[in-house]
Amino acid sequence: MSADLTGRTPDDTLWTEERIRALGAVTDVPTTASIFKINRSRAYELIQLGEFPVPVLRFGSRYRVPVAAIITALQMPPADGTGPRHRTT
Repeated sequence: MSADLTGRTPDDTLWTEERIRALGAVTDVPTTASIFKINRSRAYELIQLGEFPVPVLRFGSRYRVPVAAIITALQMPPADGTGPRHRTT
């Protein structure tokens, strides 16, 4: 893949809080890997090792990741605006 003038490749998706929340209830492993900036192959390795950064659901041969788990892992506030906001220092 070639980079554009900003140095970004097509797989370097900018994941904002809004875009993550818009994914719906669940998403796939490649999307989750992109959010966490993990190589797709490494993501599947981490799943097999039980070390993926969020819980993964398996449906037959398919994996799905709850978006709520991604939001929690990234310490984003709940969608309704309640609950504590986490500060980064």
